[in-house]
Amino acid sequence: MRGAHSAPTDRVLDIVELLGRRADRGMRFSDVVRELDLSQATAHSILKTLCDRGWATRDPVSKEFTLGVTLALIAERLATTRPLSARAREGIHRLATSTGMPASVVERSGDDLVITAFENPDGFPESILPHERIPYAPPFGIACAAWDVPSEQDSWVRRGAGGDASLAERLQTVLAQTRERGYDVDWMSPELAQAARAIGRLSGKTVPRNLRSVIDQLRVEFISANLLPADSPDGAHPVATISAPVLDESDHVRLILAIHPLRTMTMSEIRSAAEPLLIEVTQLSN
Repeated sequence: MRGAHSAPTDRVLDIVELLGRRADRGMRFSDVVRELDLSQATAHSILKTLCDRGWATRDPVSKEFTLGVTLALIAERLATTRPLSARAREGIHRLATSTGMPASVVERSGDDLVITAFENPDGFPESILPHERIPYAPPFGIACAAWDVPSEQDSWVRRGAGGDASLAERLQTVLAQTRERGYDVDWMSPELAQAARAIGRLSGKTVPRNLRSVIDQLRVEFISANLLPADSPDGAHPVATISAPVLDESDHVRLILAIHPLRTMTMSEIRSAAEPLLIEVTQLSN
């Protein structure tokens, strides 16, 4: 939704999301002020209101803030209000068990993709952060953009290609190939993917003028690195993610299911790994 931007609302939501990311432990007042770079007066006012409304709670002994009972009640209703997301969580649990790979649910939120659920197999090192936001821009979001409406596809391409006509043409080709294949393959190594996400979050306002051309070039290089041609069946390449969209009756993307091999794979191995993913996607789309 486009319109006026509310900075005060941003600050409230920043605190709620911060507390949500620290679900395993609370946060002291000084931690909230420091991590969000808020004034003490602003942080105190917001936290008091959140506690009064039950969106946050403060332990009287440790003095730490955590999410409150109101959010817990809202969370209990998600299975009813968002049944597809609840079924998708069950799906990634089955995928993690059957493939031995981490699996995730990804949903679009404005110009971001958000990891809304994550399942890690026993003994697999933690590699993905639930609730992590990823820019909906190349090289990310191909599994969503390939099935998006044409105007949104064009916007996605422009965010990655800028004025590079050759790169824009390659991105359009990748979207067509991905749709024909039925799933996307993120060819980056886990380390390269993390670096690309970090670069993607940088905006012109946060980058010094003398570094902007360097950052723009890095974006292009990351995009090119993820557009590896998939026509070499004997080759093996690093694969971070295999993902596919869950569509509604109008073929619009509802959410994305993904598995994360995080290793080098041949095309034959990729196709085998994609089979249970596509089965889950088909079940959710029906």
